[in-house]
Formats: sequence, structure tokens, C-alpha cells
Amino acid sequence: MTGIIVALPKIDDGRNIKNLLVRNGYAVTAVCTSGAQALAQTDSLNDGIVICGYKLTDMLYSQLYESLPPDFEMLLMASQRLLMECLDNGIVCLSMPFKLNDFINTVEMMSTSIVYKRKARRKKPKERKPEETALIGEAKLLLMNRNNMTEEEAHRYLQKTSMDNATGMVETAQMVLRLMMD
Repeated sequence: MTGIIVALPKIDDGRNIKNLLVRNGYAVTAVCTSGAQALAQTDSLNDGIVICGYKLTDMLYSQLYESLPPDFEMLLMASQRLLMECLDNGIVCLSMPFKLNDFINTVEMMSTSIVYKRKARRKKPKERKPEETALIGEAKLLLMNRNNMTEEEAHRYLQKTSMDNATGMVETAQMVLRLMMD
């Protein structure tokens, strides 16, 4: 579930927004009046949405946005006049006063986007350290020289052996090097 933090200068306005969200099936992590409080709440979440007004008790929306962790998105709610200055900066804007349907649809769109990004991060393969890449390269080179394999064949051999033995490529490369160097 996407974490939602509501940060508005008036606590009652924040609670009203929270109630709207809860009635529409969203869980709200916190209601804050300052940017510092909102940032403190992001520490306990991996990603999420910060719904805020133009000016909080301690900072402007832009200062809060710059301080947010990378996997957080911001929904700025302000007058049309104030929203004109936040074009093309990655912040989703909603003009006040808003229609409930527009607000809920915007939060749904942002929430869905965060879920897709979260799935993409999970699917992204872990990057290898340079020494691990070198070890795999060394094992491939050894296979190529001793067994007359192409680089592609050596790579496939390491991959298949890795999958067959339920080990990682690095571990398989170490095994190949140990066995063939003796």
C-alpha cells in the first residue's frame, strides 16, 4: 500500500483531507503542519505521496519537494495563480478549490504510478561489483581458451550451470575457476 502523508499548515484542513482519503479507501500515514514533520514521516516509508499546500509552517512546498527521498511524489494543492509557478518541475498540481472526484482520481493515478515504479525496482537486476564482473569474465575467458567456446557460449554455460545448481553466476564462476585451475 502506498504511504500518504498530508502536510497542510492548518491541522483541521489536514484532518479533513485525511478523512476524505480514508472514506475513499486510502490509508493515511500522518497529518503534519510542517515540512520537517513530513520529512520525518518519510523515514519510515520506502515510497509514497506527500499531499501539501503551497506554504507550510516552516517551509514552502518547493523546499519540501527538494528534500523528499527519491521515491516520493508530491501533490501540491494551491490556487491557480500559485500553481502557475510550479509548471514542469515533476510536482503534480491540483487547483483549489477542487472537486472530490478530481482529487481522488489524482491520488489514484499517483498511487498506481508508485506501485508500477516499485514493481520495476524489484524486477531490476542487482548490479554487480566490478570485482564480481571481473571474476565472471575470467571464468568465461578460461572456458573460451580451454574448451574453444565463444564468449556467448561461455556465458550461457555459466548461466545454465548457475541455474542447474541454484547458485549465483559469481559463485559458479568461482567454482569453474577452482576446478579448471587445479
